[in-house]
Amino acid sequence: MIRARPEDWYALERKGDGVTLISEPWIREFYRCNIWHVRGADRDLLVDSGMGVVPLRRWVPLVTEKPLLAVASHTHFDHIGGHHEFEERAVHPAEAEILADPTRAATLADPYVADDIFERLPPLPYASAQYGVKGAPATRLLHDGEVIDLGDRRLEVIHTPGHSPGGIALWEAATGVLFSGDIVYDGPLIEDTYHADARDYLASMRRLLELPVRVVHGGHFPSYDGARHRAIVRDWLDGRG
Repeated sequence: MIRARPEDWYALERKGDGVTLISEPWIREFYRCNIWHVRGADRDLLVDSGMGVVPLRRWVPLVTEKPLLAVASHTHFDHIGGHHEFEERAVHPAEAEILADPTRAATLADPYVADDIFERLPPLPYASAQYGVKGAPATRLLHDGEVIDLGDRRLEVIHTPGHSPGGIALWEAATGVLFSGDIVYDGPLIEDTYHADARDYLASMRRLLELPVRVVHGGHFPSYDGARHRAIVRDWLDGRG
């Protein structure tokens, strides 16, 4: 398989509201994490950091322009691979141990990481059989209801267990923007990970349905508006009776 050049690994797309999508286009869509950069007056925010197979700080200067807090929506391999590159790292307490010691099993690199998740392989020396996330112990633990203050904007932490025990979403009430992680997005939802919980998933979806959402930036697949968000969640809830 052809290998991508490091300078071609990341793509950027401005989404409005001071939000930029950073993506890894050579990863197949189902496995491709959305990395969200949020611009603040005093510091910036990064929601998830991708697979970590190409240095994010070297090839995406946007993430080095201000002090930055790297938040993990949860600790699966496709969301925390680049967290070790940042001095400030935050995660829910339920998954702090995984962020600090991210084994292949705990991060779901086993069984998912193989050459066939790529359209083009990462640059050498990457090898799927040797892939692993580097440990990045949290410098801040995020609890439900806590607020992340960027100076001119405030995002509330919403604990959304179900996909994983420490999953979180970030809600900016002033703009109606929700960063939902992997609990909900406009694509096939994964409800059967080794640490998923059906009852928690149900409670999290009911909670997110109540938010007056204007736009959702999920952990995977394209962003969508509030009407689509409510339709996705209601359809999911209807499917559970």
